[in-house]
Amino acid sequence: MPRSSDQTRPAILQAAYKLFRRRGFFRVGMDEIAVAAGVTKKTLYYHFDSKDALLTAVLASQHERAFAEFQTYGIEQLIDKLFKGLATWSAKPRWAGSGFTRLAIELADLNGHPARSMARKHKALMERQLASLLAEAKVPSPGERARELFLLVEGAMVMILVHGDRDYCTAAAEAAKRLVMGQPAGSLAIGEIDGA
Repeated sequence: MPRSSDQTRPAILQAAYKLFRRRGFFRVGMDEIAVAAGVTKKTLYYHFDSKDALLTAVLASQHERAFAEFQTYGIEQLIDKLFKGLATWSAKPRWAGSGFTRLAIELADLNGHPARSMARKHKALMERQLASLLAEAKVPSPGERARELFLLVEGAMVMILVHGDRDYCTAAAEAAKRLVMGQPAGSLAIGEIDGA
């Protein structure tokens, strides 16, 4: 039974997301994406007129999903979720960090690329939402704290990628708790991060 257009586009986006995250933008071709999505190349180009347009749509779709989930948390729950999620996520085989960050770095010399704009929009909206949650929780200087929290998350991701050491999640989580809630160092055990 043929797939409807409503099913085809999400299947293409999911297949492309997996391939782009695993191997990067430049190392993945449209033929490979079509095969992974189970569609013809003609169908793929019917939905997306270029690989650039497809990557931008992939990031927009991921942004919607992440932003919707992000809005459901309170501030303490969010900090725990950010770092517990990072610890779990980074333990997966072939983990390659944040797709937004990786792809923005891969396209660093293409300043006007629409996917870079989408990555910038995603990170900025997430930071603003975090600042809003911090403001609601009466955290002083919420904009500055939100920026610092994002530096901790992104920095932990990079250090895990470089060193293969998930203890950076623990260090970043402890720093985030101290930064936002004034909790002393060592208050968040590794077992708490790993869900043990």
